[in-house]
This record gives sequence, C-alpha cells and structure tokens, in this order.
Amino acid sequence: MSYIASILNNPIEYLKGVGPQKGELLRKEINLHTFRDLLEYFPFRYIDRTRIDKIRHLSGMEEFVQIRGRIVHMEVVGEKRAKRLVATFQDETSRLELVWFQGWQWMEKSLRENVQYLVYGRMSQFNGKLQISHPDMELVTEETAEGKQTLEPVYYTTEKLKTRGLTAKAIGKLSRNLLEQLSLAEIRENIPAQVLQQYRLMPRSQAYFKIHLPASEEEAKQAQRRLKFEELFIAQIRICRIKLRRHKNSQGYVFNAVGDVFNTFYNDHLPFPLTGAQKRVLKEIRKDTTTGRQMNRLVQGDVGSGKTMVALLSLLIAIDNGFQGCLMAPTEILAQQHFKGISELLKDLPVNVALLTGNVKGKARKEILAAAAAGDIHILIGTHALLEKEVVFQRLGMAIVDEQHRFGVAQRARLWEKSDTPPHILVMTATPIPRTLAMTVYGDLDVSVIDEMPPGRKPITTVHRTEYQRPQVMGFIKEEIRKGRQAYIVYPLIEESASLDFENLTKGYEEVKAFFPEPKYWISMVHGKQPQDKKEANMHRFVTGDTQIMVATTVIEVGVNVPNASVMVIESTERFGLSQLHQLRGRVGRGAEQSYCILMTGNKIGKDSQERVKVMVQTNDGFVISEKDMELRGPGDIEGTRQSGLLDLKLADIVQDRAMLAAAREVAEKILTDDPDLALPENQPLHDFLATQRSKSAWSKIS
Repeated sequence: MSYIASILNNPIEYLKGVGPQKGELLRKEINLHTFRDLLEYFPFRYIDRTRIDKIRHLSGMEEFVQIRGRIVHMEVVGEKRAKRLVATFQDETSRLELVWFQGWQWMEKSLRENVQYLVYGRMSQFNGKLQISHPDMELVTEETAEGKQTLEPVYYTTEKLKTRGLTAKAIGKLSRNLLEQLSLAEIRENIPAQVLQQYRLMPRSQAYFKIHLPASEEEAKQAQRRLKFEELFIAQIRICRIKLRRHKNSQGYVFNAVGDVFNTFYNDHLPFPLTGAQKRVLKEIRKDTTTGRQMNRLVQGDVGSGKTMVALLSLLIAIDNGFQGCLMAPTEILAQQHFKGISELLKDLPVNVALLTGNVKGKARKEILAAAAAGDIHILIGTHALLEKEVVFQRLGMAIVDEQHRFGVAQRARLWEKSDTPPHILVMTATPIPRTLAMTVYGDLDVSVIDEMPPGRKPITTVHRTEYQRPQVMGFIKEEIRKGRQAYIVYPLIEESASLDFENLTKGYEEVKAFFPEPKYWISMVHGKQPQDKKEANMHRFVTGDTQIMVATTVIEVGVNVPNASVMVIESTERFGLSQLHQLRGRVGRGAEQSYCILMTGNKIGKDSQERVKVMVQTNDGFVISEKDMELRGPGDIEGTRQSGLLDLKLADIVQDRAMLAAAREVAEKILTDDPDLALPENQPLHDFLATQRSKSAWSKIS
C-alpha cells in the first residue's frame, strides 16, 4: 500500500486537533471517518479576505466587509440580560460600531483601544448607524497589514459540533493540518492527460489543495471545475462499463422472424396508426432482439403516448418466434385493465391471454399455472403474483414491467429466473425522467423515448382556481356531468398521519356531497386504508359509470383508465410535486372529448408553489415538467433516484452542470470504445484509480 493510501485511510481521530471524542462527533454529525473524508469535505463558499474596505465607502447593503483601523471607545450598555458591548471603530475615512451581545465580558477584557485591528463581519444598520455584530477581530501584523491574501473557505458544521469547538473555522483549520501532511505528488491523477488538456483541467493534486486554500476566486473556481468534472467523469466511466459488460456478456434469445400473428394484428386489427415515435421505438426493440444479447431497454413515454401498444407488439414478436411473454403491473386494477384491453384487441387472433393476480385462487389459479408451464398461455398478465416461485413458463422470451419505478430491482430480477436464458426485458414508465437524470441514473440501459402523442388527442386545459372560486368549480363539474362525463377530486396524502389523511378525505367527501347530493349524483370514495376488495369495488363502480365522481387520495395516480372522465380537480395543489401533479392530470384526456385539470389552492401560496402551478398551466409536456421539477426540488427528490446511489455527488449538480455531464459522458464513451479494458498506457491512471475504489453496488441496473 502506498504512503498516500495509508495516510488517507487513517481514522479521523488521529489528525492533530481531533482526538477520540471529537472524532466520534465528526463521524456521527457529518460522516467524517477518515483523513480522505476530510480531504473531500469541501467548502461551500469562500470569504474574500483579500480586500480591505474603507468605512466611508460602505452603504450598509454589503453582506460581508473587511476593514482595518482601531477602537477609539468601548462601553457596556443595557440592563441585566440585555447588556452588550459596543465599540466605536474608525479608519482614516470614517467610523462605525462593533457590537457583541454574547461573550461580551471576555471581549471587553481582550480588546484594546488605539491598536490596529483587522475586522471582518456581516454589515447591518441600526438606528441609522453602520454596525457589525460579533466580528472576527485580529491584531494587525506585517502579514495582515494589507489584508489576508487568501479567500477563506467556509465549511458546513452543526450546532452540536459548534458546542464542542468544531466551528466552520475550526474545520478549516483541521483541513489545513491535513494538507500540511500531504505533498502534491501524493494525490495521484485519475484522468488521462489528453482529457485534462482537452478540457483545460488543473491536475488533481493542485485541485485538492486549491479548493481548500485558494489564493483567488479564479483559483477556487478552477479547482471546483476540475473536481466536478472528475465526479461526473468517473460516474460515467462506471456506468458505461456496466453497459459494455452487459452488451458483451449477456446472452439473449434471438427473435429472427416477424410472423403471422404480428402481421395480421398490425395490418387488420391495429385500432389506430402508430405514431412516428412508436415506430422508432419498435424498430429499436426489434434490433435489440436480433443481436443474440439480452435486451434491457427502458421506454419512457408521457401519459397517453401509446407505450402499451408498443409493449403488445413486442409481445407478438416473441409469440411469432415461439416464445411466451408476460406483463407485470404494479396494481391489481392496472393489471385487470391491461388484461381487458389486450384480450379485446387480440380476440380474433390465436393468442391465449391470461390474468394472474393475488385474487385468482383455487382451481382457476391451478389451471393458469399448469397452462403457463405447458406453454399454452402466450401472454400472462399480472401483478407481483407473477414473481412467485410456483409461476413457471415453458419458454419465457419477453418480460415487460409497467411503471418500473414501482418495483424494486430485486423484484424485477426474479423475472430472470423464469427462464434458463434470461428473457428480453422491456420496462416502461409514464413518469418522465429528466434527460440529464436518465443519462446519469439509467445510463447503463438503452433508453427509448416516445415523445409524440397519438393524433386526435386534445391537450388537457389546465387552470388555477382558489378557495374563493370553489362554487364556480363545482358548477363547472355539474355542467360536465350533465353532458354525461365524470370527474375526479383528489386530496393529498398527509404522510405523517394516516388518521389525518382519512379525516382530510372524509371532510372533503362530505363537502363534495353537499354540492352533489344523492340520489341525483353518485360518488365513489377511494383511499389507501380501505380493504382491497372495497377499494377495487369503488374503483370499479367509477370505471363502469355507476358513479359520476371519484373522491380519492393519490392511490389513483397510476392505474385508472376511464376515457369518459373529463375533469380532474386537485385539492391543495401546493402540497404536490410537479411530476405527481402531471401524473394525476394524466388520468383525464383519455377520450375524444375536451378534458380539464383544475388546480385548487389556498388564496395565498408560496413562491415555489406559484412556480409549480404556472408550469402546469403553461405546458402538458411531461419532459419539460420533469426538468422543471428537478430544478425546483433537486435531483435527490425525484421519484426512484434515491435508490440509484448515484446522486451522492459532493460538488457537481446535474441540473446546473448538465453541459459538463454531457461532456463527461461523451469522453467516457470514447475512451471505453477505444480501450474497453483501460489497458493502454495513457489510461493506466484511470484503471488504477477504479481498481482501488470501494465497490459501488448501487449503480442502477434495471434487472
């Protein structure tokens, strides 16, 4: 083991100034276990200590200032607990006040009048006077006569750390202690020289020193740029290697033919012409299934873009090649809808479609299991029940997972065990993933996007209404019901409290009933705490048109397809994320009639909520919405990304640094295309670095 490896792996308590007790605290509070963790604990901003301001030129609007001068007067003012120390400080141009509310007794003893101090602090104004509260005070020396010739790094700390003396400044001192033990040569390079040159990146060793101890703003910026690029580049190298290994090693069935079943359905039974986007994705799937490698493809498509038709046509290709297919959905009602829709479409073709859910029991279940094992069922549609060991296929060639983010990686992997050679995997999501995030989180997959809506679909009209306008909103719903339409009214989940959820929904239900009294109107109520059979029954009543209004929590976000529903009212819109609002809106607009989404909020809402409402009103494009959602909430909050393990970036931000991410992706792909094993001499630093890293088990793989 090299010297640098041994010193950076030292436990944090062995560093000068730490010790066992502080070491334990640093571990618990900010996850610093080793010297390396401290080296990679970067400042979040810098204080400019290179400039000395003149008091006369200060307006009071500055955030932080540094002045040089002397205290001409000090006095303690106020009574009892309100006592404070006030010092009059002046330079050659003017004077201002320095104030201490805490620790003033110690400051009064420590400070001296008529000696030169360098003062740094946050500016404010009080009673028309310029003031700095609790400033940093330092006696002027030869070194500091012209100010400190550095930017001072500021580190995150916590209240608990501060009480033990581990302030931001103290953590900075620990970083300096560590850097004093290291030399530039001891921090090894991990990016090939030609990449450093191409992107004008500073060497890795310099970057670590200069990010902690920059001499100028430009130095800090260049150090950050280098280390951000490194984070993104190493991430992309790892992802691309996974993809290359999968393409190289994963055997898959070869689908040579497009035969009678596919052609008969396509020519005689297709209910509508495919869009250009659907045809493009189908060609990509077709190409994947002829290579002899297992397909592992993610299909993204907005609500209503026709993903299910692409899935069905893919299943028919499998059938034409002598294989079975399965389609797994996250909820019973969605599985039933897939079964009903696909059975109807294939009724005139020699294709046997079956449904297997938790509610299929006894003799019916045994018959389905036997038929699947014998190969008599061509397409088996179901829920998690498909993953059970007793479900055996004679020859499973295509496995489709709908709403993939609802299933864990381990669950999806169990589909592989249903066949000696892994079946082709097609996963679908109607939760649009921002392009930058897809490149990062799902970069090891082949990603297809259906970015075109079928012709004849009318864009959903989205409007914002407040509590004042509730009577008009209810009147509008009555108009739509008169035309024979149906409406959803959705309430947010209060995650901390199931009882509050129920109370919130029940109150809403009673309010809706006041506007829509029975027997003139009938209302279904659905929520997560209902017994499954009751929930299914209430949903079924709405699906069949027995009820005109469904009052629900977000359990209907995915899986209810009622083309006759034309109104979606979302209550307390300010409590939903953008992507969820878009998913809910997608429950309407499924028929030929004009549909509406009404965003209800309180009369006053915050800035972020206003922004979300504005985006929803302006666009129906799920990809635009997902990008905006990531900007507003940050990538770590986007559904499904927490498990990826990839968003643990210390410096880079995949929203702000998307151009850098694209560049890192491009150069990573080029390096691995030319040198998949990183065996060339110029790639040796990268090869060695990856070999010494802890294994990253969480890189996202769909199966």
